[in-house]
Amino acid sequence: MRTLRIAAVVEAASLALLFANLLTVHARLLSGLLGPLHGTAYLVVIAATWTLPSTASPGTRWRAVVPGVGGLLVLRGVERAEKVERNG
Repeated sequence: MRTLRIAAVVEAASLALLFANLLTVHARLLSGLLGPLHGTAYLVVIAATWTLPSTASPGTRWRAVVPGVGGLLVLRGVERAEKVERNG
């Protein structure tokens, strides 16, 4: 779960920075660093989601493939499901 949290934040933040770079200075060096970082975080989110038993519902797993915010959507769904389980 910790891996998913970190990867989800990195995925969303790197995408935001890529867009900010595109809309402002469009530095090639920054794009060259952030692009692979974002892609790797995206793949880690997908892999981490599919290995978690708490994401067994198909809807939760498929949210992971939404670029940019998929990890955050998965986390929200998992946390909501855990909260329902705790409260009965």
